[in-house]
This record gives sequence, structure tokens and C-alpha cells, in this order.
Amino acid sequence: MQKENLLQLIKAAIDKDQKSQSQLINNYWEIVFSFIMKKVQSISVADELTVSVFTKVLAKLNLYDPDFQFKTWILTIAQNTVIDYWRKNTNNSETAIHNLQEVKNHFAKSPEEILISEEEQQKIQNIILGMDSQYQKIIQLRFFEEKSIKEIAEELNITIANTKVKIMRAKKILAELLKDFDKKTQ
Repeated sequence: MQKENLLQLIKAAIDKDQKSQSQLINNYWEIVFSFIMKKVQSISVADELTVSVFTKVLAKLNLYDPDFQFKTWILTIAQNTVIDYWRKNTNNSETAIHNLQEVKNHFAKSPEEILISEEEQQKIQNIILGMDSQYQKIIQLRFFEEKSIKEIAEELNITIANTKVKIMRAKKILAELLKDFDKKTQ
């Protein structure tokens, strides 16, 4: 893609033009996914991290400096996302034995602790029920039924690119709703 066309596409994407955002994602999805896949060696993790990268790219698109290669900018975001993923997993693996013990002792928890956990789940489900029905369905399929992006696209009869965009938007809306709910309850 010529630089002039790319800059026009980026400008339209910054202005929240959905077709431009989808085109931008489609143009760079495979490059980012392949880059991440080499680092994590897991299709599901690479898929999730790639969605995360494009969520960041769309959120920070106005920070892109046209003096630099766009592909390099996106891959830098991808690299940082992979680094964050490995940091998180390294920290998690250090406490894995402790967490496993907690799972084993789940039934040893007090009724109050179990109730609090159930209340948290209920809070999240209530917030999801307040979302637009299309985003409810996306959240349900992706995070509760743990379906792949391809399976969701087929079930909803939409393109894979559109599915990716809808997942990113649903996650962003849910995060904002959870943040707002937490602010109200504090």
C-alpha cells in the first residue's frame, strides 16, 4: 500500500470510520499474528494477543508518526504486548503451585468466600446483560463458550475481520462498564 493511501486510511480510522478500521486490521492482521505466533507458539494465545494489539493500535492511532514505517510501529506494539504477556505468565508460574492449592481447597472455603465469588460473577453477568445484544452475544460466544474467532464468524454469519472488530469493541465496552460500576460502588 502506498504511503499516501495508508495515511488517508489511518486518518479515516482515527475518525472512527469502521470500514477504514476493518481495512487497516485486515491489511496487517496476518503480519502481526505471524509475528506473535513465532513468539508464543499457541494459536489461541496468538489470536488473543493479536486482538489486543489491534485494540491498542486503534486506541493510539493518533499517536502514529508518519515519519516512521507503519508496519514497524504496529510490530513494536505487538512486541511490547508479547513482553507483557510473558511477564504476566512468568509471574503467574511462580505462584502456580499456590494457585493449584487454592483450587484444590475451593470446597474448604467458607460460605462467605464462596458467596463473594458468586456475587462477582453475578455482577459481571448483570453488566453484560446491560450491553447491546450483539455485544452480549459476542462476549457469550468468545469468553463463556470459548469459541474461536472463526467459529464466531461462522455462527453470526459475518466476516472474520468484522468479528475481530466486534470482539475488540465488546471488550472495550465491557471494561468501561466494569470500571464505571466499580467507581459507583466505591
